[in-house]
Amino acid sequence: MNKTRRKALEELLDKIAEIRNLVEAIKDEEEEYRDNIPENLQGSKRYETAEAACDVLCEAVDLLEEAANKIEEVVA
Repeated sequence: MNKTRRKALEELLDKIAEIRNLVEAIKDEEEEYRDNIPENLQGSKRYETAEAACDVLCEAVDLLEEAANKIEEVVA
C-alpha cells in the first residue's frame, strides 16, 4: 500500500473514531433515559422503544469498532 492510500485510511480511522464516540454518547443518553423510566412503565411501549434503540446503538458501536479494526489490519 502506498503512502497516499495509507494516509487516507488513517484519516478515515480518525473519522470512524469520532463517529463511534458520537454514537456511543447518544447510546449512553438513551440508556440513561431508559433507566430513568418509572418502574410502572417498564413494560410500556416507550420503554420497549428505548430498549430497542439502546440495543441497535450498541450494535452500531460494535460494528464501527470492527470496521476500524479491519482498516487497521490493512494499514499496519
